[in-house]
Amino acid sequence: MTSRDSAIRTFQVWDYAVFACLFVVSSAIGVFFAVKGRKQVSSKEFLVGGRQMTFGPVALSLTASFMSAVTVLGAPSEVYRFGASFILFGIAYSFVVIFTAQLFVPVFYRSGITSTYEYLELRFCKVVRVAATLIYIVQTILYTGVVVFAPALALNQVTGFDLWGSIYATGIVCTFYCTLGGLKAVVWSDAFQMVVMLVGFMTVLVQGSWSTGGVNNVWHTSQAGQRLEVFDFDPSPLRRHTFWTITVGGTFTWLGIYGVNQSTIQRCISCKSETHARLALYFNLLGLLVILLCSVFSGLIMYTFYAACDPWTAQYIKAPDQLMPYFVMEILGEYPGLPGLFVACAFSGTLSTVAASINALATVTYEDLVSQCCGNISNQAATLISKGLCVVYGVACTSMAIAASHMGGIVQAALSIHGMCGGPMLGLFSLGILFPCANSKGAAGGLILGIALSFWVGIGAFLYPASSNSTHPLGLSTEGCFLANATFNATVATPMPPSVLVEADSWYSISYLYYSAVGFLGTLVAGLVITCLTGCTPPEDIKPGLIQPVCDIFCFCSDKMKRECWCGVDHEEEKLELENPDFMLAEGRRCSQEISPSTMEKRQSIALQDKAYSNAGFVSDSQAF
Repeated sequence: MTSRDSAIRTFQVWDYAVFACLFVVSSAIGVFFAVKGRKQVSSKEFLVGGRQMTFGPVALSLTASFMSAVTVLGAPSEVYRFGASFILFGIAYSFVVIFTAQLFVPVFYRSGITSTYEYLELRFCKVVRVAATLIYIVQTILYTGVVVFAPALALNQVTGFDLWGSIYATGIVCTFYCTLGGLKAVVWSDAFQMVVMLVGFMTVLVQGSWSTGGVNNVWHTSQAGQRLEVFDFDPSPLRRHTFWTITVGGTFTWLGIYGVNQSTIQRCISCKSETHARLALYFNLLGLLVILLCSVFSGLIMYTFYAACDPWTAQYIKAPDQLMPYFVMEILGEYPGLPGLFVACAFSGTLSTVAASINALATVTYEDLVSQCCGNISNQAATLISKGLCVVYGVACTSMAIAASHMGGIVQAALSIHGMCGGPMLGLFSLGILFPCANSKGAAGGLILGIALSFWVGIGAFLYPASSNSTHPLGLSTEGCFLANATFNATVATPMPPSVLVEADSWYSISYLYYSAVGFLGTLVAGLVITCLTGCTPPEDIKPGLIQPVCDIFCFCSDKMKRECWCGVDHEEEKLELENPDFMLAEGRRCSQEISPSTMEKRQSIALQDKAYSNAGFVSDSQAF
C-alpha cells in the first residue's frame, strides 16, 4: 500500500458486544465459585483454594497473569522496531521455570506457608518479613495501576474505545470475581482469558498473513529489513537487547517475577501436591513459548505490512505501543466483532494480571500484617477480612490507574519498578535458601543495598535515557506514505542532549534487563559480607526444610561438597524429607496434637497463626535482628 488513512477507526456495536462477553463470563466464574463454596467458610479455601488445585488450570493462570496487555501490545512493537531477537526470551523463560520448579517451589511448598514472606520470618526475622511485604505491596499497586492504564490509553487513542469506561470496568469486574470466588475464581478466570488471548492472536496472525501476501513474503521482507538478525553476541551490558542481555538479564528479571513472587508461588502452593505444582510450571512454560511465538510473528507481520509506510514515523499514531491496535484496526476493521475480539485479547492480559495482583495483595496483607496484629481470628472472620482486603486493593489499583493519567513520563518509571524490586527480592530469598550461614543482619543490610542500587540505576536511566548507540533501533521507512508534511519523508533520529554526567554514558545506559541482576548481586554480596562480619547463623537454629543449597540440585556433587554447602545443618533429616514430601506436613500435624498453643508460643520467637504447628519449616529459635 502506498498511503495510509490516518483517521481514527472506531468500535462498532458488535465489537463492544464481543468485548463485553469477556467481562460477563469472568464475572460469572466468580459467581459460580462463590455459590459452590458458600459452605466452606475458610480463609485457606479463599486464599489458596484449599490446596486442591490441579496443574492444568494453574498453568493457564500463570501464563495469562504474566502476559499482560503490556506484553500483548508491547512485544509485537518491540519486534517491529528492534527485530526478532525478542524470541531469545524463550531461553530465559526456560531457565526461569527450571530454577523455580527445582529450587524455590520445593522449599515454599514443603514449608506449608501461605504468604511467600512468611518464609523470611521463619528463616531470618520479623523485620525482614515486614519490610519485604511493604515493598511488595507498594510495587504491586504501582505496577498494576499502570498495567491497567497504559493499554487502555493506547487502545483509546487508536480505536476510540472508551478510556475511563474500560478502566472502571476492569477494576470493578476483577474486584467482583476476586471477592466472591477467591483464588479458584482467579485461576479459572485466567484459564478462560488465556484461551481468549490465543484466539485473538490467531485471528491477527491468520488475517495479517493473508493481508501481507503469505508467510514467505513476511519472511523475505523481514529478512531484507534486518528483522531476522536474532543472534548478537556483543558482550557489552550497555546494549539494550543482545543474546547475553536477554538470556542472562532476562533470566534474572523473570526469576524475580516467577521464583519468589507471591502471585506465582501462591498458585503453585494451591496445587494438591508438589508434583502438580511443578507440572503447572512446566506446562506454563509451553504457554509462555506459544504466546512469545505469536507476539514475535505478529511483529514481523506488522513490519511487512508497514514496510513502505511506518505509521509512527508518519505521525499517524503518537507512540509505538499504539502500533498493534492501529494495525488490527486496519486489517480487521471491516469485519464486525473481530476488532472487539483483539481488544478482548489485550484486556484478557489486563484482567488476569489485575486479578492475580488483587488476590496476592489480599493474601500477604492478611497473613503478614493483619493476622500478626490480631490473634485468634475465627475462620469466618478471616474470610470476611480477606474479602474486604480484595475490595480495598481493587479500589487502590483502579485509583492508581486513574492517577497514572496525570503522571506523564513517570508511567515509564512505574513500569520499571517491578523489575527494580524483583532483583533485590530474588537476592533476599536466594540468600536464605542457598546459603545456610546467612543471618538476619545480612538479610536486612543486603535488602537495603540491593534496593538502593536497583533504584539508582533505574531512576538514573529514566532521567538520562540511553542513546540510540545502545538501543540500536532498526530502520523504518515512510517512502510510501502520503504525508501531510512533505518535508517529513524519512526516519529521523531524535538528537540526544549532551550528557552532563559520566554515568549517563555508562552506568545509566545499562540494559534495563540487568536492573534485576544488579539488585540481586548487590543484595547477595552485601548479605554475605555482613553475615561474615557479624557471625554466621548457628546450624542448630536452621530447620533443614528452609534451605536448599544449590549443590543438591547437581547429582555430580560429592557428599563431602554437599556437607560443606550445608554448613553443619543436619543433612540426613533433609534426605528423609526429600524422600517423603508429606513428611514435613505430617510432622507438623503431629506437633499440633502434642504441643499446646501456649507451650508452642513460648518455644517460638515468632507467632504465626495456625503456622506454629502446620508449618513444617518452623524454626523454634530464629536469630533475632
